[in-house]
Amino acid sequence: MCGYCGCSTPNETPAQAGHTHSHDHEHGHGHGHEHSHHHEHDHGGGHTHHHHHGEEENRVIELSHAILDKNARLAERARGLFLGTGVTALNLVSSPGSGKTRLLEATAARVGDRFRCKAIVGDCATDNDARRLREAGIPAVQVSTGNVCHLDAHMVLHGVEDLGGLREIDLLFIENVGNLVCPAAFDLGEDRRIVLMSVTEGEDKPKKYPPIFTGAHAVILTKMDLADAVEFDRDAARSAIADVAPAARILEVSAKTGEGLDDWIAYLEEGIAAKQAVAV
Repeated sequence: MCGYCGCSTPNETPAQAGHTHSHDHEHGHGHGHEHSHHHEHDHGGGHTHHHHHGEEENRVIELSHAILDKNARLAERARGLFLGTGVTALNLVSSPGSGKTRLLEATAARVGDRFRCKAIVGDCATDNDARRLREAGIPAVQVSTGNVCHLDAHMVLHGVEDLGGLREIDLLFIENVGNLVCPAAFDLGEDRRIVLMSVTEGEDKPKKYPPIFTGAHAVILTKMDLADAVEFDRDAARSAIADVAPAARILEVSAKTGEGLDDWIAYLEEGIAAKQAVAV
């Protein structure tokens, strides 16, 4: 796991946990701040960690608070940027392979002439997903996170810069790193957090990973065309979601067949209208 959010062993050396450098940047609109870039976190296979729980636990708590406090400040800057430009920002989170990129490709095919969209895509390596979105008609930048298992507000602000800003667009899709744990703790300044859960993952994901679902505005059940083949229990899944995220909207979608895409598009329209009302 990454050493960035405090989920790795606290006593790792810089060589084991990666390195950090700091410098100052302006994110447009007066958003100047210092950055800490975390690169590859090579934990290797030949080192041993010795645990002295009292002191180590204090360090983990202090590190986590410091990182989350800094992220919260940057998230507020991102939120202000989205409000100032009237952009609806959606944070899409899920486990790997749930269909985030495929859903956005299908979305572009349906609304490319109605919504002006851009995307920031987080992944540990490669720019495959960003290239797929660009080919689908959504300008996209890839944020390669190395062994860091989530996007944070600092990365999102840099992604906005790399996109050339947010003027004259309606939607910013933030496709987070595939992970159901760490992204739950990091506010990106988004308007809505969307959790995707494929039918191939089973019905109990909300009970196993409640924090990511508790913070969701909507949960999308994806790959519904496979539901019968994998004996997916729709009622059990909906019940599990309702138990941990009673206020979340539940959508059932198949990007392959188009099932449920009209409801997804209507949800996007609703979000855009709500943001425009606030921005005005």
